[in-house]
Amino acid sequence: MKFFSVFAFFVLSALLVSSTFKSETSAQDGRTPPEVRVLGLEAKLGVVKFSHLDHITKNHSIEGSKMECIECHHTAQPAAEAAKHPPLKTVWPADRTTTLTADLFAKDPTAPEVNVCRDCHARADTKPKLLPEIPQIKLEVGTELVTLTNQQAFHRNCAGCHDEIVKTSKDLNPPTSRKCTACHKRAAA
Repeated sequence: MKFFSVFAFFVLSALLVSSTFKSETSAQDGRTPPEVRVLGLEAKLGVVKFSHLDHITKNHSIEGSKMECIECHHTAQPAAEAAKHPPLKTVWPADRTTTLTADLFAKDPTAPEVNVCRDCHARADTKPKLLPEIPQIKLEVGTELVTLTNQQAFHRNCAGCHDEIVKTSKDLNPPTSRKCTACHKRAAA
């Protein structure tokens, strides 16, 4: 029995060292995006568990291909590129010369960090981390300015994309802007 206990100790130790080495190696080799992001922590309808992995590895774009990072992280491209996609204007940093890709993120330690939505699109009545104020846009119809709080930005980007995919694709069936609780989930009581 003592031999078995010593043997088990060595096996477990070897596994622990091996897993530690692998995690250190992957951390040194590059950065990887999170598989799942939890959004809307304060949302009245509950949080949204966004599968980052599904959106970057499966054909979830409007064109039916893998999504590019800048489809959501629009600030992660040079200003001249962002200007081609109104109403987008802001890039970060302002003098950015590279376009965010999974490859750039993983392999170039000098590439700018990826900003999350709330860095610019803060909650109402809150100053964003990176900008002097929450961005505003003028809609295609009307003259009213819309303040793109985090809620506005998420819903316009996520639900807008989902609604467009439903119109153009027979293969994909994402939850649309009319099916809020398909994405929003309340915590179990």
